[in-house]
Amino acid sequence: MVVAYLSAEVGFESRLHTYSGGLGVLAGDHIKSAADAEINLVGCTLLYRKGYARQHVDSDGIQTETFDEIDPNDFLTDTGIEIELELDGKILHSKIWEYKIKNIPTYFLDTRHPSNSAEHSALGDRLYGGDDSTRIRQEYLLGVGGVRALLALGHNISGLHLNEGHCTFAALEMLRQGWTREELAQRTLFTTHTPVPAGHDRFRWEDVEHVLGDLLPPDAKEIAKSGDSCSMSHLGIGLCGKVNAVSGLNAKVAEEMFPGNKIHPITNGVHHITWTNKSFKLLFDNKTPQWRKDPSYIESMPFSDNDLTTAKEEARSELRELVQRETGVHLDSEKLTIGFARRFATYKRANLIFSDLERLREIGAHKVQFVFSGKAHPKDMGGKKLIKSIYDGAKEIHDEIPVVFLENYSMDTGLLMTSGSDIWLNNPIRPMEASGTSGMKAALNGTPNFSILDGWWPEACVHGKNGWAIGEGEEDRDDVRDVKNILDVLEHEVLPAWENRPQWIDLMRQSIITSTGFTGARMMDDYKRFYDAFETL
Repeated sequence: MVVAYLSAEVGFESRLHTYSGGLGVLAGDHIKSAADAEINLVGCTLLYRKGYARQHVDSDGIQTETFDEIDPNDFLTDTGIEIELELDGKILHSKIWEYKIKNIPTYFLDTRHPSNSAEHSALGDRLYGGDDSTRIRQEYLLGVGGVRALLALGHNISGLHLNEGHCTFAALEMLRQGWTREELAQRTLFTTHTPVPAGHDRFRWEDVEHVLGDLLPPDAKEIAKSGDSCSMSHLGIGLCGKVNAVSGLNAKVAEEMFPGNKIHPITNGVHHITWTNKSFKLLFDNKTPQWRKDPSYIESMPFSDNDLTTAKEEARSELRELVQRETGVHLDSEKLTIGFARRFATYKRANLIFSDLERLREIGAHKVQFVFSGKAHPKDMGGKKLIKSIYDGAKEIHDEIPVVFLENYSMDTGLLMTSGSDIWLNNPIRPMEASGTSGMKAALNGTPNFSILDGWWPEACVHGKNGWAIGEGEEDRDDVRDVKNILDVLEHEVLPAWENRPQWIDLMRQSIITSTGFTGARMMDDYKRFYDAFETL
């Protein structure tokens, strides 16, 4: 008996680029943490042969993309099992590849099959690529094909965990496999991650009917309660018995998005082994190797000032070396390095710090330096403009404040940035940031957060002790107010603390201690109560 965990994207390692950002990397961390906890879980996702996109940014800040082909033989094991699905009056064939972490397999469904039509083969080309016609067929393969793949591989499914609405069709397939509506509601958990509309696919009902055929129940529109189009999230939540969001604040937002549903808050956590820099791993190992199995041991570790300084300086040096290698820019080891890296969605306001260049110069000239990284979706013109604006701002202040942009953000880059930066800047429009796992990774590596009170940060922030809040939790967009708040805190609190070495080291220490409450180990404890309920039914 296993819990089937389905996700449209999963990030296990940088070169297997079947992820776009936090959702996919979180899915990878979820599976790794479940393996550590010895939970009976199997993962399922799609193999995107061209991945998400390789980012290229020219000297003017213009992003373009190429799509590097993934050879699954480099990462995955061929199970030798295939599935067939009816689609468009034809048969869609899919190979099944396996990626194993300890005793947990994750299966990748692959449409590059000699018996497929060109159109069906192309369904596995790109993550979040193509139009609605492509997306709905990808989600049909993920949901319906995912369930059939697991059954073909001999797994007895005791519960479903659907990571966002992309997986909703799996619930319908379990009904076809024999579960009753009551059993489906008892045995299914749906996780909603974001209030951003782009994160919740909507398809025309006639397209859903065409793809699903008799798999679509006659009362589907009533279940979805989503009007003229089929909202995959509304349909999934209407079918599922339990729904969770990924932070306390996100749960409140989700209850407004999906009225009438109880949304359980389970704040995300990061896989602590994956996201601890090697210098901090060595430090923690020297205190007690038990932290690898149970990260709560970190809380009571007796870190001396020299311990923390040595580990952090090694991480900072690694980031400076990466920047030098990738951009040719030499960062100053004495300056405060402000890191900002995440998907370049417009609500994250990556360029906000450059809204008042004159005051930024006054405060930070020859004191601070910035390292940015992150991809805009190939079709997101607003996100691409943000990248360009960072390049434009950097040119205005380069003599006083170095600003670098590391292209093609990846898991490897993310680890070096979260551990090698001195503070981690985050300034989304509240409450659009569902969780913000990069900040947890930063905290784990002694990098205090400097953030809007959004996502996980309202649960973690002790202002001035383990990082800093920007503002007081305002939810109306006001860029002028928010950049003033950023610069005020930077001038009056962050920089004075940076110049007071004992105070800064204690900020690092408290940041690390805080991070232990936001690990995948703790997250699995929270999810386990749902998983255990599946097993006892």
